Order: sequence, then structure tokens, then C-alpha cells
Amino acid sequence: MTDPRVLTVRPTPDSYAWTFGGAAPIARITPGTVLDVFTEDCFAGRVTSEKTLVSEVCEFPFLNPQTGPFFVEGAEVGDTLAVHFVSVEPARDWAASTTVPLFGALTSTHTTATLQPPLPETVWIWQLDRERRTCLFSARDNGIQLELPMDPMHGTVGVAPANLEVRSALVPDAHGGNLDTPEMRAGVTCYLGVNVEGALFSLGDGHARQGEGETCGVAVECAMNTVVIVELLKGVATPWPRLESDTHIISTGSARPLEDAFRIAQHDLVQWLVRDYGFSAMDAYQYLSQAVESPLANVCDTNYTAVAKVRKSWLPSASPHSGLHAQLRERATALR
Repeated sequence: MTDPRVLTVRPTPDSYAWTFGGAAPIARITPGTVLDVFTEDCFAGRVTSEKTLVSEVCEFPFLNPQTGPFFVEGAEVGDTLAVHFVSVEPARDWAASTTVPLFGALTSTHTTATLQPPLPETVWIWQLDRERRTCLFSARDNGIQLELPMDPMHGTVGVAPANLEVRSALVPDAHGGNLDTPEMRAGVTCYLGVNVEGALFSLGDGHARQGEGETCGVAVECAMNTVVIVELLKGVATPWPRLESDTHIISTGSARPLEDAFRIAQHDLVQWLVRDYGFSAMDAYQYLSQAVESPLANVCDTNYTAVAKVRKSWLPSASPHSGLHAQLRERATALR
């Protein structure tokens, strides 16, 4: 990389953050900095075979290690941090997935208590072909092997929460955190509202791929080598995490029950059309009711996350967030 403002970060095992908020920054950066970072998988690299169970090698709540936080100079409450994903690349040729007792969408949980015993704890190791861009599934109970296309993403991207809160890296909310949306991939810009001085941005929880909903609670979890550009929009508020791709604008909402997460995401997208596209609230409500796409991010975490997205080609001409996504895309191309 030839960009003079590139910070390369390769964390040591004792330097990860496990929360959003409450952790001291590992570096101070200026807006426009390119971060070239390694992130460990959600198990901190400890689940390496079908015989290494999460319950034996990981200690709750020390899951989802975060690289960061980074203090962004000039970031103040009411601003928006823009994080553009230049590249998201698996750092190993394998990834791990597992069922976790009392965790997931199709089992008893701590909050949905039933008399059935927990599902068994089972590990699958996925082989990653980084040249062919595939993930190989090998069934545990017979000889079935199937390939899925690789679609690397980050499950966890966020800033420090508001109101002096410290949130586990397992929790998604208005600060971002464990959103677990497959939309968080290379080529996308994530917008996060700044809640504290310096924003305190972190990321982690790489997935080689993940289905919408993350049904069992665990994706194809892998370490990542990731490059992002961090920018700052002064005086622009972003109440819930938003994303922008070349084709869509995307809002997120995190809550329980699931319908509240859905409502938050839909409401935020309505407000986005009002602010940046000139709609009235009622016109935006009607238009999005016919045009919106509503995939799920996760239905397993402490809060569920829903997504609301609409094609930019179906909207009036506009420059959301001051056209920053297009500027960052251009700069990302120059970095390669």
C-alpha cells in the first residue's frame, strides 16, 4: 500500500477488547486513516478441530475478541463515523462452526426456558479454498460434502455506546456491535453514530460466510485480514448503524422481540429517505412498503438484528452522507 496514512495492527493475544466502551484505545488515528488489521475469530482461535469444544476451551463471556478500540481524533457526540471496507480476507485455510448449548434460534435458551435438554455441542471444521473462494462443508453423520461460495464479512463492528454504557461484544444495539449481518462485506461503507469523544471504534468476529438469520447462532467463523478506511462526518447524526453499498442503502435495528428490531430498521430507513432524498415521512412510508427488502441479520443474539434495504436505482438522485461512499470507493480502488 502506498497511502501514507496506513496503520498496520497485529494484536497480541492479551491486547483484544471484549466490550464496546470501557476499554482503553490501542491507538489514536486521524480521519482518513487506513487500518490494516488482523482480527481473531469469535473463539480467539481456540476451536481448531471437531474435538475442541467451545465449553472446554473458551470462558464466557470472553468471546468475540475485538481489534481496537481506535480513538478517532476530532470525533464528537453527534458526529458520524464512516468505516469503508476495502478488503475482508480470511487469514487461515479453515474456519470453525458449532452448536452451543442453550444458544441459537432452534433450541431452548436461557430466555426461552423449556424442559427439553439442550442440543448437543457439536463442532464442524470448514475448509476454505482462498484461491477458488469456496467454503467446504463436511457432514458429521455421513459422507456428504458440499461447497458454498465464500462471502467474507465482519459480524462485529461498532463504537462505544452512549450514556457511559459498556456492552459485551456479543450484543448488537444502536452502537453497532454484534450485528451479524452479511451486508458487512468488502465494498460497503458502515455509518456509526458517535456517542463519546473519539468514537472508540472496534471490529472483529470474521465470518467466511453466514446465512441470513445466523440460525444456529454461529457462522463459518474465521480470523481475518481486513483493510478499512475510517472517515468522519461532522455534525451528522446517525441514530442506528447504516450501510451503503454501490447498489443499496441499508438500515439496521436491534432489539427483542424480533418485530421491534424490524420496526427500528424500517423506521430508520424511512427517516433516511426524509433526510437525504426529499421524501415526506408518509410518502417514504408508502414507497418503502412497496420497495424495501427485509433480510434478517441474526435471530440468536441477546438482541436480534433486522435489516431494511432499498435499491439506490429506485430512488431519486441524491448524495447520501455527502456522497462519502463514492469517495471512499474511489480511494479504496487506488489502494489496491
